[in-house]
Amino acid sequence: MQHVLIIHEVEAYPAWKLVFDQAADIRKRAGEISYQLLRYDNDTNNIVHFSEWSSLDNARRFFESPELVEIRKKAGVKAPAFIYLKEIERGVL
Repeated sequence: MQHVLIIHEVEAYPAWKLVFDQAADIRKRAGEISYQLLRYDNDTNNIVHFSEWSSLDNARRFFESPELVEIRKKAGVKAPAFIYLKEIERGVL
């Protein structure tokens, strides 16, 4: 499995979430399969977006596209950090 971990601060979570939800179709078309949203326990505007992708190439193309740069600006994203990951093991305890 291919995953992307994004950590970023947003200006206001409700406004960011609205834009995030509106982009669901383009994320799916780009190759996003599933996602989880998490936040820092003491800061509602520090968001972690963990997602599974059809390929890391698709994810990179999407996240580096001019279209997404504009979407991030509209959503109030501040300095996102993208980490591209390949799963090596999964387990349940």
